[in-house]
Amino acid sequence: MPFLSAALDRVKPSATIAVTDKARQLKAAGRNVIGLGAGEPDFDTPANIKLAAIHAIEAGKTKYTAVDGIPELKEAIIAKFQRENGLTYKPNQITVGTGGKQVLYNALMATLNPGDEVIIPAPYWVSYPEMVALAGGVSVPVVCTAEFGFKLQPAALEAAITPKTKWIILCSPSNPTGSAYKRAELKALTDVLLKHPHVWVMTDDMYEHLVYDDFEFTTPAQVEPKLFDRTLTVNGVSKAYCMTGWRIGYAGGPQQLISAMATIQSQSTSNPSSISQWAAVEALTGPQEFIPANNKVFKERRDLVVAMLNQANGIDCPRPEGAFYVYPSCAGTMGKTAPSGKKLATDEDFVTELLETEGVAVVQGSAFGLGPAFRISYATKTSDLEEACKRIQRFCGNLR
Repeated sequence: MPFLSAALDRVKPSATIAVTDKARQLKAAGRNVIGLGAGEPDFDTPANIKLAAIHAIEAGKTKYTAVDGIPELKEAIIAKFQRENGLTYKPNQITVGTGGKQVLYNALMATLNPGDEVIIPAPYWVSYPEMVALAGGVSVPVVCTAEFGFKLQPAALEAAITPKTKWIILCSPSNPTGSAYKRAELKALTDVLLKHPHVWVMTDDMYEHLVYDDFEFTTPAQVEPKLFDRTLTVNGVSKAYCMTGWRIGYAGGPQQLISAMATIQSQSTSNPSSISQWAAVEALTGPQEFIPANNKVFKERRDLVVAMLNQANGIDCPRPEGAFYVYPSCAGTMGKTAPSGKKLATDEDFVTELLETEGVAVVQGSAFGLGPAFRISYATKTSDLEEACKRIQRFCGNLR
């Protein structure tokens, strides 16, 4: 009898974490490595949020809390959904987890039976199909090419729906591409979903506030209120509030689903950190001026990276609407030979040779379901981004 669970045969380790770990190892060994794999703002958590956590510690707010969130945080989330998205929830329709990833995982674990299908537009965040697999479901990736801005088209959604479809997962702005759906584009998708009442919507809005060029963010339940009762709207404080390590995600959805998710969480992790929850209250209710200030820097970095990558031989880099990623194609480098003598046959070959030759760590597009491409996170200091892009230009220029 094997000791390890057969569930491990269904999942792969996170490619983004693997790249980040490899970059750390090379740095520790003395290599000059620029890591562009992690989806993590380089800005520090704002001082008022850190101070709220300190005050919580000093006030002794260090005990167990309700499994899926303290009342004060749920009220702050309710106010946020109403203020920013026009969505109205009650406390029993709100859940708080240890990061957005746990919230998504809880929902899938609470709803999927063997054989249930989940539609996932590709490129996708690497964890979506793995979580579906762990929950016993079947991922149905739908390829969304650069021609359509990496966005799911209504006809493709219609074609992917079967009687076994339980969820569609939408992420806008997207990890890994940074593409974001305009209101009209979302409405075209929700019109399809109205015809299929057995399909639920899981929307990952983690990058909601990271949009540029006057882009107006909307979320499916806001665009089509008729879908409200079968939509789980997921968000968190990690990205916009520079709180990745604090591990707080949340969602609003139908009470029956939220209750089921709380049951899953009660027998796994129980409550998120009490201190992080109080910090998140301050994040959602306190000053918000730092978000547009940070976005100005992110936009400048995006424009820099897009311009420099498009000057590299064999690279084609679209300009995304949001998040802090670009997703350039490296199709023009396939079949060429790296300085090491290795012939590039896949995007994994490209990123491996780039790391070994130039010390730039990026993530291969095949890990996100669409290659040959690679993902760059530009949530790092501008000088490092400029140097990394110069190295990529040099690497591509030395291919033969």
